[in-house]
Amino acid sequence: MESPQIRIAPTDSTGEEARYCLGEYYKEIDERFEGGFEDDHSGVPEDLKPPDGLFLLVTVDGRPLGCGALKRADDEVGDLKRMWMDPSARGLGVGRRRLEALESHALELGLKRVRLETNRVSPFNDIQYADHRFEKRL
Repeated sequence: MESPQIRIAPTDSTGEEARYCLGEYYKEIDERFEGGFEDDHSGVPEDLKPPDGLFLLVTVDGRPLGCGALKRADDEVGDLKRMWMDPSARGLGVGRRRLEALESHALELGLKRVRLETNRVSPFNDIQYADHRFEKRL
């Protein structure tokens, strides 16, 4: 059996493949969150463009199956946003590679730390749906 061809690259966050992945991301978190999820427009696609943002698209054998984004919070910190992977691509090591690519781009922007919020409270901000927050020095 051939190994899948995996590509992780910056793309326009408003493009068709990016919108598809974001739609799947929102659908999945709406199903997972107690009471559903209502987009509060924090990190809308327009905020995920250079020079202060970046949107990565993950394709496996040419199919858009994942995404992740970086959004500058200030001169030293970037927030990792919209991390999603289709269930069919999970377990291939793609998530780790996506995270490494986002960290590399953060370093290129001169950032010293990245943060990630996930649902379920040691807050560094007041994002409604964030329950766990992680920070990594680069």
